[in-house]
Amino acid sequence: MNNGKPNWWSRPSSAPEAARIPSPPPADGDGDFPLPAPQPPTGSPTGGPPGGPADASDAPAVTDVTDVADGAGPSVTPAADAAEAADTPGPAPAPPVLLTKSEPPAPAPEAPTPDAPAPQAPAPQAPAAEAPTAGAPAPEAAPAAQPAPQPLHAPDEYRTPPYGEPGPWAPAPPVQRPPAPVPPQQAHVPPVPPQPYPHPQPLNAGMPPQAAGAPWMQYDPWGADGAGLPPVPAKKKKSRKGLAVAGALVFALVTGVIGGGVGAYVERNGGISTVELPQADAGDTGRAPDSVAGIAASALPGVVTLHVKGGGSSGTGTGFVLDTKGHILTNNHVVDAAESSGDISVTFSSGETARAKLVGKDSGYDLAVVQVTGVSGLKPLPLGNSDNVRVGDPVVAIGAPFDLSNTVTSGIISAKERPITAGGEKGDGSDISYVDALQTDAPINPGNSGGPLLDSKARVVGINSAIRAAGGGSGEGDGGGGQAGSIGLGFAIPINQGKRVAEELINTGKATHPVIGVSLDMQFNGDGARVGEKGKDGSAAVTPGGPAAKAGLRPGDVITKVDGQRVHNGEELIVKIRAHRPGDRLELTLIRDGKELTKTLTLGSSQGA
Repeated sequence: MNNGKPNWWSRPSSAPEAARIPSPPPADGDGDFPLPAPQPPTGSPTGGPPGGPADASDAPAVTDVTDVADGAGPSVTPAADAAEAADTPGPAPAPPVLLTKSEPPAPAPEAPTPDAPAPQAPAPQAPAAEAPTAGAPAPEAAPAAQPAPQPLHAPDEYRTPPYGEPGPWAPAPPVQRPPAPVPPQQAHVPPVPPQPYPHPQPLNAGMPPQAAGAPWMQYDPWGADGAGLPPVPAKKKKSRKGLAVAGALVFALVTGVIGGGVGAYVERNGGISTVELPQADAGDTGRAPDSVAGIAASALPGVVTLHVKGGGSSGTGTGFVLDTKGHILTNNHVVDAAESSGDISVTFSSGETARAKLVGKDSGYDLAVVQVTGVSGLKPLPLGNSDNVRVGDPVVAIGAPFDLSNTVTSGIISAKERPITAGGEKGDGSDISYVDALQTDAPINPGNSGGPLLDSKARVVGINSAIRAAGGGSGEGDGGGGQAGSIGLGFAIPINQGKRVAEELINTGKATHPVIGVSLDMQFNGDGARVGEKGKDGSAAVTPGGPAAKAGLRPGDVITKVDGQRVHNGEELIVKIRAHRPGDRLELTLIRDGKELTKTLTLGSSQGA
């Protein structure tokens, strides 16, 4: 412009795009004076050829030109017919003109074909676009011109920058977008020169819709409400349901892994925290005196373990304290190896050890007494009465089976007056013992020999001496032939017999045996004990002047009962006799020449070995 005002709205011609500034709408009669849009001069490139329809009507032919944002061909819409403009009274306001950037005029349009309508005044044309490619869709026809919307506020009275119109903004950043195809029928129209101080109007007025398939739109900084902006592709919303399912699966997987690990740890380690098991509080440790624990607690201090060496052999057995002088009662077969050497060691339940000497022994009763000296605090065990014992009474056995000292077992009295014989290893019968024993099922094993068999009041009622092994033999520990264990058939010497023998051994060193003065036929297979025809070395079978001779017994008599108790063989008769003291009176039942006779005699005495 050369009207003397600065071109605030102009932009350099080298910019890729020029701002469009629309002309202001017509003002009211009371408002500011209107600024008519400049008319192109007659004969100018924009006014059409001289002598055309525009010259004949003398009415300005105004063309609404829309700058297509995507570079498509212009859409030309005639403003009005020349005749209708002449009949309209009064001056009509100039229609708004959209400015475009200044470009050199395009070449004149070609002459219309005979089938085409007469050309109207061409509208300004944007720069020529490339010809559309084959198969590209043709742009849609431009819609009819819409009335311009009213401004949002009253025009500025000054109408001078920077008060009324936009100031010199910087040009919009260039945006490179692919051009849209131009229809071949449209001709290039030169752009309309910019007008001074145009009034902005909505950019979408009269703008044709975008051609189908146009990928880009031109950015317009003057666009209202985002008009002219390229459409933002809608983001594809992710499925919330899919995310929820995926999250649930991940959570389930993590939970399963953690749960499995915790379960494996608990299974292997018994839990996560420290395990504390319930336990009873410390209570009274005392026990009833008649219980097994009470009996054991009372008797253990008086029980000792014996270790014997001599004659190329050694053995282990048990004994118990008889008095405070240190006399200890045990079995003869326990200390038999120490007869020549006298190497006997005694260990008490407290662990104290002392040397012991042999006081006396008797193989017929399988009893022996040893003595320790220099030991204080001895606790003798009380002695009971074996005649008062009944079958089924509870008993406790204490000993050192297989050298396991202070071992306590319990059971009952299984039977009384069991005639047993033990020993006989020497072959001459000098070591055979005859015992009218107490039978018990309290476990007794090798090493228990000589230990006490206690009643419910912790009193000694027997001396554990022999067991019956599964092999069928009888004897101490070996059952007549090996180191067999207990099968519940244990035998103890009654304490009444043991007391008498122990007293004799302590007082005289020897024990006496009750006798009847006869020689028995040990090969007799009948029922009972038969008096032999001759004694040893050809002597008389009935000792002259002896108890049997005085009672009237003869050789060949068969003794069947002793004090009314049956005897089946000679060994049982010896057992029954040795169960008494010398001087006791016995009633014998015998058979002579098929007749049963009863004889009474007084037991004699013999020196034991």
